[in-house]
Amino acid sequence: MTRTDTPALLLTGPPRHGVVRYAGDLAAHVRALDADAPVLRVEDPTDLPAAAAGLGRAHLHVTDRLLGPSPDAAADVVERLAAACRLTVTLHDVPQESDGPRNLPRRTAAYARVAAAAAGVAVNSRHEALLLAEHGVLADGRAQVVPLGAAAAGAAAAPAPQGAGAPLVALVAGFLYPGKGHDDVVRAVADAADLLRAAGTPPGEVAVVAVGGPSAGHEDEVDRLRALAEGRGVALRVTGGLDDDAFHEALRGPGVPVAAHRHLSASRTLLDWGEAGRRPLVVDSRYAREMADLRPGTLALYPPDDLPARLARAWADPAATALPAGASLAPTLRDAAAAYLAWWAGDAGASGGAAA
Repeated sequence: MTRTDTPALLLTGPPRHGVVRYAGDLAAHVRALDADAPVLRVEDPTDLPAAAAGLGRAHLHVTDRLLGPSPDAAADVVERLAAACRLTVTLHDVPQESDGPRNLPRRTAAYARVAAAAAGVAVNSRHEALLLAEHGVLADGRAQVVPLGAAAAGAAAAPAPQGAGAPLVALVAGFLYPGKGHDDVVRAVADAADLLRAAGTPPGEVAVVAVGGPSAGHEDEVDRLRALAEGRGVALRVTGGLDDDAFHEALRGPGVPVAAHRHLSASRTLLDWGEAGRRPLVVDSRYAREMADLRPGTLALYPPDDLPARLARAWADPAATALPAGASLAPTLRDAAAAYLAWWAGDAGASGGAAA
């Protein structure tokens, strides 16, 4: 018999979407700990309320962009779903300043409606919980923090030091869209090449490899970035969408891994690097510091203005971009699944309720 405290795990949206993939991975690990945990795939998010009728309890991973054409439409779906069952949610892509003056108020209002409708709210980082409080979505202390779970750390070759004539390549993983940091990396790798030339160790080809493709609606971003790169003497290569094996193989390839997004709030990409055996350069932020403390030794934080110098050092000592042998990425997906089971078994409703 199914445990009465384990909700039905709802999956919806495009299977390759990062939130959908994580929800599916987590559901599989919940099932490994509770074989009777129900998992329900609903192709169209607008069908969720009807699908949930009679379930009793359900859990949904929420990002407004996944559930509707607007933040209000997404909140409508969640409110109807919460009326059909006792709903807990994990909030992703929470509102923050980088949403801009038009979208921030709309997204904040929608997330406040979701939080008020849900019996319990979880987020993937303490940073996100603080963002919810700072923008009036949910009071501090009301959201359950369950960090993103990782698979095991992979093995990456530890390359030998290199010198003049070796290519200088920066790798940026994930979807390409404005604000992701590709611009900063293009400029920084050009400046790093200048530093190396001034030091008498000129690199060979100078390039940025975007491991992934543009997100929907931002296809023109590739042409804009390519023009910026050409103007700085940098080659830009965009792999386009890759299957899982090809994606992780590209992350293990030659080059310096960089995560330059200044507004990360919960990033699966940082775990992708670790699972590929890489230790990326990550721009310093409240979230990045939280993750560096959570998984010691797996990230190399840098101040925003210091990226050229860090790239130059990593070019000279590429072994620094590989995780040390035996590095742990815990908490794992199993740890995250266990944390959710404990939360659901307790009073999950104490973490949710009306917005602040």
